[in-house]
Amino acid sequence: MSRGKFQSRVGTVISDKMDKTVIVEVMQIKKHKRYKKSIKRNSKFIAHDESDQCKIGDKVLILEARPFSKNKRWKVSKVLEQCNTLEAEVIE
Repeated sequence: MSRGKFQSRVGTVISDKMDKTVIVEVMQIKKHKRYKKSIKRNSKFIAHDESDQCKIGDKVLILEARPFSKNKRWKVSKVLEQCNTLEAEVIE
């Protein structure tokens, strides 16, 4: 997904242990050039969450932003879908 000049991605929060920071996992499905097989690729992005509203298992939209720290270059735009805490514990 792209949105004008800045990129945007949709992913799932896998860690919220840091203050105002979450780790979002984005899954991409691509076709292999030669064999045409679908391959799942997971990427982890460290994103800034100003209001600390994201919990583990939430589906969020992240936008590319200015660098907040050494590794943090994305920010949480909005929470698309909230996950129940009981379901998140069962998944782990």
